[in-house]
Amino acid sequence: MIELLWPASLLLLPLPWLVYRWWPTAKSEQAALRAPFFEEWRQLQQELPGRSAGSRKLELTALILIWCCLLLASARPMLYGDPVTLPAQGRDLLLAVDLSGSMRTQDMRVGNATADRLSAVKSVLAEFVQRRRGDRLGLILFGSRAYLQAPLTFDLRTIGRFLQEAQIGFAGNETAIGDAIGLAIKRLRERPGDSRVLILLTDGANTAGTAPPLEAARMAADSGIRIHTIGVGAEEMELPGIFGSSFGSRTTNPSRDLDEATLRQIAQATGGRYFRARNPDELAQIYRLLDQIEPIDLEAETYRPQTSLFHWPLSLAFTISLLLALRALLARRR
Repeated sequence: MIELLWPASLLLLPLPWLVYRWWPTAKSEQAALRAPFFEEWRQLQQELPGRSAGSRKLELTALILIWCCLLLASARPMLYGDPVTLPAQGRDLLLAVDLSGSMRTQDMRVGNATADRLSAVKSVLAEFVQRRRGDRLGLILFGSRAYLQAPLTFDLRTIGRFLQEAQIGFAGNETAIGDAIGLAIKRLRERPGDSRVLILLTDGANTAGTAPPLEAARMAADSGIRIHTIGVGAEEMELPGIFGSSFGSRTTNPSRDLDEATLRQIAQATGGRYFRARNPDELAQIYRLLDQIEPIDLEAETYRPQTSLFHWPLSLAFTISLLLALRALLARRR
């Protein structure tokens, strides 16, 4: 169904006729417009051949159509689709993803290739997001600061796109775990009690921000927010030796900065769980386990998809204007 948001604009339809009919004619022959190129206009008008009655009628019709199209565009026509009822069962989940500099450590394997931690997280989270149909999801990205990239929404496609567009260093190279929890509290505290869930993924320790993680966790527990924490990163990584050979190679722990103790305390204080993901397979298992969280009742919502149509009459008016200009140009050349 098509509706006009501003139908009052159509009341201006007779305005040109009213001006022509009732506006008093000018009694002075003095030029109404002063322009340095007026003589060029006059010469151009003299060069044009005389117009027949049919030609003048055609131009008048075209001008009337342009006026009608402009008014229709200003009335903002909208096409409304059939009502869509969103699922009444689901959860409200905020995903907090670490974008600090350590997430570029290449200790993961995606397929047969070595990949950095963020690429592995993206590959697993993309499937997790698409499985959450019927849930409201939101996305927090944090580094030196925490930012709400997407508020809670049923639009999972947008959440997935924002996640794939995230890059290491967007929010700084440090890790503000406490600030990420504080931002989640601000967004979740108004939601129904059973649906306040935050899934926080990081590969390090809190090195930035103003809120201590454990204090933020206590505030989250007071607000009834459950936090599941995930520590990501391999425990062993072999560094190549001289000229990339095995000579002089050594094995190191790339996750030595991961503060597992704090992540465990955050989860325990809020009634959540702590998970350790050393590779993408373990990370995928963790998110499949998180899929088993009990659903909660959400208020059913109904909306009607809407599409703006103002560009169609506006394009028609522009096209008619171009045709009139082209017709005048061709008549001048003839």
